[in-house]
Amino acid sequence: MSRPTATSLVKRSRSRGRSGSSRGRGRGRVSRAQVLRRRLLLLGATVVAALLAAAAISPFLDRAVQEIVLPLRHEDVIRQQAADKNLDASLIAAVIYAESNFRDQTSSAGAKGLMQILPSTADYIATKSGGTEFEQGDLATPQINIAYGSWYLAYLLRKYHGNERLSLAAYNAGEGKVDQWAIAAASRGEPFRVADIPFDETRKYVVKVLDARRRYQTEYTRELGL
Repeated sequence: MSRPTATSLVKRSRSRGRSGSSRGRGRGRVSRAQVLRRRLLLLGATVVAALLAAAAISPFLDRAVQEIVLPLRHEDVIRQQAADKNLDASLIAAVIYAESNFRDQTSSAGAKGLMQILPSTADYIATKSGGTEFEQGDLATPQINIAYGSWYLAYLLRKYHGNERLSLAAYNAGEGKVDQWAIAAASRGEPFRVADIPFDETRKYVVKVLDARRRYQTEYTRELGL
């Protein structure tokens, strides 16, 4: 039996070294692939979780955005005043939106509260509606402010025979101005149109209220009892 020579031993050692190194590299490649798969699975799980979370909070976000873009407060008072004064609740809400964006405030002209009622107008409403104990400070109370604003809106609609454009123009610019515009339109043998309003602010106001009214009818049907 022949003994292995030194040369053959070296060759075998190198061969085993190369084989072991190859297996090591193979194990390394498998390990990196497993890490990659784990990362991809983790990424996929994170994406799915984010999508589920977004779907869960989406209705709340939509509602929050809606309340910022088209706010609604004191809907119980609005419904009550609409029923009491035979008004469309969405029209009351739209007037409040255009006047104050549902924020209690006083304008530079002195108009007060949610429906921006002038002190002189409030005194007139109090006299006509029997508000013998009314004080100007009461206009800061949402229920009274909405009640007085709704009374005035109903009064204007009666005066202008249900013409919402004339009534809204009068709410913004005053009855005297609107009477002049209506007479001028009648003298031409034409119906009064929003385009006939010479005041840019009042013209935009009427358009804003009517547009908001349609949106309140669509987006707050249940809250306004429509």
